[in-house]
Amino acid sequence: MTVWNIHLLNARHALTPVLSEIRQASRDAVARTSSHTDLPDFDLVIRAQSDRSADGAVQGQALAPGVVEVALTPDRFDPQHFTRALVRQMAHLVRWEGPGYGRSLGEALVSEGLAGHFVLQVMGGQPDPIDTVRPAQGTLRQAMNEWARRDYDHPRWFNGKGDLRRGTGNSLGHRILAEHLAERPGDTAATLATAPAEPFRQILRRLASAEGQADPEAAPSEG
Repeated sequence: MTVWNIHLLNARHALTPVLSEIRQASRDAVARTSSHTDLPDFDLVIRAQSDRSADGAVQGQALAPGVVEVALTPDRFDPQHFTRALVRQMAHLVRWEGPGYGRSLGEALVSEGLAGHFVLQVMGGQPDPIDTVRPAQGTLRQAMNEWARRDYDHPRWFNGKGDLRRGTGNSLGHRILAEHLAERPGDTAATLATAPAEPFRQILRRLASAEGQADPEAAPSEG
């Protein structure tokens, strides 16, 4: 049985109006996730923020083994949205028990793709908006060329800090995993949670080729 602790950073009482909803939604996320995979023991840290941006209602991250952090804007709290966001972080939490999030672009693409499909497996419904971003022309080729790079620009690929749309990396990862799951219906995001990233590289190569982009097999920056 998973041991998990919730830490509510609430000394200034910003979370107080939604404390009971936070606790219930957190229990719901853990229960739903546990029906699909074994969760490791972990700490859940929740703090308030004042973010009025489109995605500022709830933002999560799992940057280390056994720790999930969630920042939420209390007056925008929605239990379903919160639960869905937390389930996404549960996927990252499980992946930390295997290869981890990853240091290269390819590893990050697979980690985010798995997280997006894990949300669908656990919660159902349609893909989250961040998983359906339309990549700019030539992005698949760029991703192939940078697949193994450990000095890739994470904010550019995933956070919209540059010339790429926010969520570009998430949507590429989601598409890669969608192709794999279509080819191997016996697999699920949960069973692939700790799978190595490298085998998925061939899927990205095929996707790039299918869209008429140059095959980057011999790209000097790859590998």
